Amino acid sequence: MGIKFYFIWFLIFPCLLGFSQNRDTVATDSYIKSFPEKFTVRIGLSNTSNSFLITDTETGQRLKLKPNEKTYSGVSFLFRSLELDLGYSPKFISNNQDNEGSKLFTLNFRTFWNQWMQTLDFYAQKGFSAITEDGSVRFPDLRTLKIGGTTAYIFNTKFSFRAVGFQNEWQKKSAGSFVPRFTFYYTRYGLKNAGLESNANSYDVAFGPGYHYNLVIAKNYILGAGATTGIGMNMTSSQIKTNTSVLYEAIFRGALGYNSERFYIGANANVLFLEHNTDRVTRLDDKISFLEFYVGYRFKAPKKWITAADKFNRKFGFDP
Repeated sequence: MGIKFYFIWFLIFPCLLGFSQNRDTVATDSYIKSFPEKFTVRIGLSNTSNSFLITDTETGQRLKLKPNEKTYSGVSFLFRSLELDLGYSPKFISNNQDNEGSKLFTLNFRTFWNQWMQTLDFYAQKGFSAITEDGSVRFPDLRTLKIGGTTAYIFNTKFSFRAVGFQNEWQKKSAGSFVPRFTFYYTRYGLKNAGLESNANSYDVAFGPGYHYNLVIAKNYILGAGATTGIGMNMTSSQIKTNTSVLYEAIFRGALGYNSERFYIGANANVLFLEHNTDRVTRLDDKISFLEFYVGYRFKAPKKWITAADKFNRKFGFDP
């Protein structure tokens, strides 16, 4: 089932919810609890990959480029509106030992400015398997590099995206929000074979509506879910040709967690689909999947940090 199907179903639904929801400008303490004087450290265990599906629309033949999957551990540092995530693939995890020579490195940065949310992502992968109906072939020297992110606006100030994605807020009462999102990614493909090197570059730009909801199922437990669909443009270039086509986007997100004043634990899942043509008869599905289990603790931030952050926020208008 292609992205076009999801696009049709989810394009109108979030828009209707967005125009009917409460757009209060100030979130009351009864809905959201923030931790402006806490410095948070989070440790997570994640499985993520950027896979590709190439389809010949005339013959129906498919070629799936699946990375040699790795589980990676990560540590996140959060203070006020800033978050920095670092991840790597430890060799002591069993499924990483089976992928000799494959590599995975991720770097993520997120920040909030009033009701704006900005993310920046970096994915570097090495080692893929090409899977067809006849079997699979390994390409240990196939590399991909993806850089990009999203810019989103959260309409309802009673809804906390940080409570399910970043855990530096606590959603006390259930709330949802219309969240339109602008997406941009650059992807580079590189393959060395028999002394020859070939490269291709892909540029993705899309915009679309989304809706997210946090359901507080008990005092300390939360269930979050949301979806975004978008449409835009892709440009793919290689040494042979350059092709421009319509881009379809779909993003699905789910979260389950426990939160308290200092300790929290939970799981996040996120899938992003980008679909476009690379020429007249070839379609490319670009998928980023992410699953994380995390645990975190909030520490009292040093007074110098709090003073410096307050001064910075007053000057530039950032949230506390």
